[in-house]
Amino acid sequence: MKKIKLEILGISYSQSQSGAYALIFGEENKKRRLPIIIGSFEAQAIAIELENMKPSRPLTHDLFKNFATTFNIAVTEVIIHKFSEGIFFAKLICYDGVKEIEIDSRTSDAVAIAVRFKCPVYTYENILNAAGIVMQEGEEEIHTGKEKGKKGKKRKQQETHLQYSHMTLKELENKLMEAIDAEAYEKASVIRDEINKRKSSKE
Repeated sequence: MKKIKLEILGISYSQSQSGAYALIFGEENKKRRLPIIIGSFEAQAIAIELENMKPSRPLTHDLFKNFATTFNIAVTEVIIHKFSEGIFFAKLICYDGVKEIEIDSRTSDAVAIAVRFKCPVYTYENILNAAGIVMQEGEEEIHTGKEKGKKGKKRKQQETHLQYSHMTLKELENKLMEAIDAEAYEKASVIRDEINKRKSSKE
């Protein structure tokens, strides 16, 4: 069965489940979207790696990667291979230099590991047919939560500037480290955006 490569388009609050997030995949170079509901811990684990944040101590998925690489095991790809009763099933394709092994995994954990190994994520046509969303020409991305996320981010950036405008760059960097150490990754992301904005304005 032909594999279809996916790319992560974003993570937004789930509109259907309180306290959960929607991980939005897109079919590479096409208009189909695959939204997957994941927990807040896994959403944070994926987001901090995508945002290149470095916690002071390794998270669970960081520990998995460190353990695997110590013993020369690489995760070469992740495949979302089944969708049943609203649940996605995934597997890690691992290689130790001699043989290839498949390991069953929750999809959210598999993606958190995939972004750390920088390996591709795939699915199959039947999965996209069953759970995917086709974006029509001119249709708003709000159906996947992406547009709402953009508006929310813009509002958050405005609030952030007011909240942190009195701080120096050094103070902001210290605040960023404090937020990461406290595992307040959403706050850390906001502070990091303010730091990047300050630095880009000086260039």
